[in-house]
Amino acid sequence: MATTADFKNGLCIEYNNDLYTIVEFQHVKPGKGSAFVRTKLKNIKTGRVVENTFNSGVKITTARIEKRPHQYLYNDDLGYHFMDANTFEQVSLVKEMVDGYQFLKEGQEVNVVYHAETETPLSVELPPFVELKIVYTEPGVKGDTATNATKPAKLETGAEIQVPLFINEGETIKVDTRTASYSERVK
Repeated sequence: MATTADFKNGLCIEYNNDLYTIVEFQHVKPGKGSAFVRTKLKNIKTGRVVENTFNSGVKITTARIEKRPHQYLYNDDLGYHFMDANTFEQVSLVKEMVDGYQFLKEGQEVNVVYHAETETPLSVELPPFVELKIVYTEPGVKGDTATNATKPAKLETGAEIQVPLFINEGETIKVDTRTASYSERVK
């Protein structure tokens, strides 16, 4: 058990019979009345962000979650298959549990988030940046670079993102998995 004084970003709590992480919080002490804490909570299973206000000093049940390294193997009709890097056990998860599934490449290292008490997998976190090869994009037109113009590019995983005009087919780029956007060219 914890109180609102223990709130910090990333803390996992049980709220409305579900698990949420604290994305943002703010202690408020109005001139009149008692203090309270305004929070933004992200549902671990659905990814939905909700706002809630807790009275100051309220007891909150914290949940213990663990991030364990796994390796992505493949996906099929049953879901996405991962192997625990320590025990070599395989776990199969549905697509909704994998953030940024379109950027998964076979053999890639990811973190699977587990609820420690029940040993159930909750979600999959990709690294913030992944390096992927461009398999198809239209050639850039010379002189078309007056502004930050972009063009669509298809990556080796099948995902499609916008890239700058100077990026060509066959090049390897770094993709930000949090925003699903181009970051930089890999040399």
